[in-house]
Amino acid sequence: MKNKNKKEIDRRTFLKIFGAGTATTAAALYGCRPRNNSVVNGGSDNAQTGEMTYRITPTTGDKVSLLGYGCMRLPTTSNSSARDSQDEIDQDMVNRQVDYAIAHGVNYFDTSPAYCKGRSEHAMGIALSRHPRDKYFIATKLSNFSPDTWSREASIAMYRNSLKELQVDYLDYMLLHGIGMGGMEAMKGRYLDNGILDFLIEERKAGRIRNLGFSYHGDIEVFDYLLARHDEIKWDFVQIQLNYVDWKHAKEMNTRNTDAEYLYGELVKHGIPAVIMEPLLGGRLANVPNYIVSRLKQRRPSDSVASWAFRFAGSPEGVLTVLSGMTYMEHLQENLHTYSPLAPLTDNDKDFLEETAQLLLKYPTIPCNDCKYCMPCPYGIDIPSILIHYNKCVNEGNIPANTQDENYRKARRVFLVGYDRSVPRLRQANHCIGCNQCVHHCPQNINIPGELHRIDRFVEQLKMEN
Repeated sequence: MKNKNKKEIDRRTFLKIFGAGTATTAAALYGCRPRNNSVVNGGSDNAQTGEMTYRITPTTGDKVSLLGYGCMRLPTTSNSSARDSQDEIDQDMVNRQVDYAIAHGVNYFDTSPAYCKGRSEHAMGIALSRHPRDKYFIATKLSNFSPDTWSREASIAMYRNSLKELQVDYLDYMLLHGIGMGGMEAMKGRYLDNGILDFLIEERKAGRIRNLGFSYHGDIEVFDYLLARHDEIKWDFVQIQLNYVDWKHAKEMNTRNTDAEYLYGELVKHGIPAVIMEPLLGGRLANVPNYIVSRLKQRRPSDSVASWAFRFAGSPEGVLTVLSGMTYMEHLQENLHTYSPLAPLTDNDKDFLEETAQLLLKYPTIPCNDCKYCMPCPYGIDIPSILIHYNKCVNEGNIPANTQDENYRKARRVFLVGYDRSVPRLRQANHCIGCNQCVHHCPQNINIPGELHRIDRFVEQLKMEN
């Protein structure tokens, strides 16, 4: 296909970087807003030690960066993530970070019509169109979750709008989004009965889609069904959730999930490369209990907590790219350091992380990945913020069991004050009426009303024990 003429980029923008070094703690990198977001002109680049690691897509020969740029959490002008905020996307910052990523070897960018409250594709279209078309691979999805988008006409309109928003005349990687959510019934309604899967296959034949795949959540019957049709459909790639906890313990965290070891193994059997999502398990593998932090740091003092999870996700040879949602430049620099080049895990490292996973399972956190599929709540409850605050306090030892605990008063204050700061009072758990609307949308199959009621009872107990 003909490439559009692209405006050349001022390479000085590549030198505008944030000042944080690669040894920044994982909590600052992935769990909290950076303390200093000022841009330093001409600062030294601590991001990488060598050349980016690349993998090859078997069907098209694409040389894909092992670090994939996830576009679900683009920065806003209020210095927050556009996944969580209605504030305007900071296009200048998006441009800078995309420029920096491409300059340092990243060429896979993953977006969706649903990301950043529907604004991600547009922002990425602006940022990427400033580069020659052969410098990047764009992945997007047919995110026709709502039944009112299941019709053939509505789904095709969504697909064509993606091309328009991204300012391209072909898509490098196209995914059926969230296969398994809603089971076979949703699968049939979204892609089979309306002929959309056949339509996408024809678009691949026409060259408007170069690689066709799907992202998987939930019902294993759907995953197995689609792989059983591989000889007919010829999937170019499949996106799965993979991290060192879900590798062997996905079902222990959620009986509805499937161990990544099985998912990855099935893809290897069929010769299908894997794109990895949730390498940090929704950020939980970057915000681990202090004891786990000490354990990881003792083994590799200069590495961040998050880098262990990224190394695990990138080590299998059948992995094409590992997606990371990078709101701040520190995220990007840290991940570049991990994958430039990748230091694959040794067998001893894998055993060490399996032991770490078993230790993490002993902490009673709620398996919320902050995906926000449960939102909006019809009663205004900020479900993810409530669950994340609870998990944070579990990890930090601020869930006092009773008034006899040695640190009871401190833990009580930290939990209650942090709760009010994290969640406005009108959006807290005591407003849940148990309508169950959120439950059907949760990929982790969390009993959300039950957890909200449990947390509310805990809060009320803490308030009474003053």
